[in-house]
Amino acid sequence: MEDTTPPAERLNALLADRDETLATAESLTGGLVGSRVTDVPGASAYFDRGFVTYTYDAKRELLGVSRESLDAHGAVSEPVVREMAAGARDRADADWAVATTGIAGPSGGTDEKPVGLVYVGVAHAAPWGTGESFVRTERVVLDGDRDAVKRGAVERALDALVEAIDDVDA
Repeated sequence: MEDTTPPAERLNALLADRDETLATAESLTGGLVGSRVTDVPGASAYFDRGFVTYTYDAKRELLGVSRESLDAHGAVSEPVVREMAAGARDRADADWAVATTGIAGPSGGTDEKPVGLVYVGVAHAAPWGTGESFVRTERVVLDGDRDAVKRGAVERALDALVEAIDDVDA
């Protein structure tokens, strides 16, 4: 039977007692991931901070996303979301970070990067010397209007984070 508990509540159950921290790095979601995390009582036990980095400059300055990645791939890309997640994890000195970037619409899409394209990144800081730290990314295309794409991106980001924590626990 599939767990129907909302992902932010599952996240709370996973992180509240672990003495681990979480940071977010958001572009298209504009702070909604952090908001959803903090909607759950007890989030202050693990939620450290959120970076809302909507522009290229903000991604570079606050998260250390490289100019080369932005130039070569654009903000909505796997390399950029990977650097956003790692940057949030490392700048916050957090155990976990989740990042979102995408095209919410209604305009801005292309054949290669359609409206609804979202990249999610999850970064984990394992104990030093273990070699088990990682960044995972995924690409999804969501349907709907701007609000639906943003809400869907939040859900996918939280699900991806919970899945990564479950995988580390396994």
